[in-house]
Amino acid sequence: MTPAYKAVFFDLGGTLRICREDASYQKAAREKMAELSGTDLNADEFYELVEKRYEPYRKWALTANRESGDEELWDKWLCPEMDKARLQENCHDLTYQYRQTKGIRSVVEGGRETIEELHRRGYKLGIISNLIGETEIYDWLKEDHLAVYFDSVVLSSICHIRKPDPEIYRIAMRELSVKPEECVSVADNLGRDITGARECKIGCCVLFKSPEKKHPIEINDSNRPDRLIDHFTELLNLLPPL
Repeated sequence: MTPAYKAVFFDLGGTLRICREDASYQKAAREKMAELSGTDLNADEFYELVEKRYEPYRKWALTANRESGDEELWDKWLCPEMDKARLQENCHDLTYQYRQTKGIRSVVEGGRETIEELHRRGYKLGIISNLIGETEIYDWLKEDHLAVYFDSVVLSSICHIRKPDPEIYRIAMRELSVKPEECVSVADNLGRDITGARECKIGCCVLFKSPEKKHPIEINDSNRPDRLIDHFTELLNLLPPL
């Protein structure tokens, strides 16, 4: 008998959204990022500086399971020597452009159809994602006409907690008024997503074999998902109408 799941939480990067490289798009993002910062460096030099400084930030974030907001990210970690007023004014756009230097993000194949159908079937839908940037996801949901389907959007850049810390899941469950056993988590990272959801006693942990993954998946007893899917629409076989 299928458990009575009521809510589905989606990871973003590598799961609901896929990133693809595009040289001209990424070049334009580097140039815009340099322009916003007011740096005297050229776009490529400034990008390399930011990349170098992002490494210790990322190490801290991964170790502490914490995330900075946009202003702190640029003022404390990435450009501490630059004009604070300018950084404060442009911090959201700077983070957005920095993320675009990695490529163009779009909804994964089958993602929109699956979201729409799960919503039609009566499930509460939420997003739980580790990422920098306080405004990009809300803008994307609105622009892609997906905001109507999600009753909870919990981002590490807003709550300052990263997966696998179970508290980020608890925040999302409180927003949807659901219990852990009533929830399904869909994500692509064994170490971060599956272990975090498992610790929070999420009812079903689904691992999506993301097209972004370039290395073999190594499953063991500590990170073993309840379900493994190759295509997003396979979720519809797991979750019948309520």
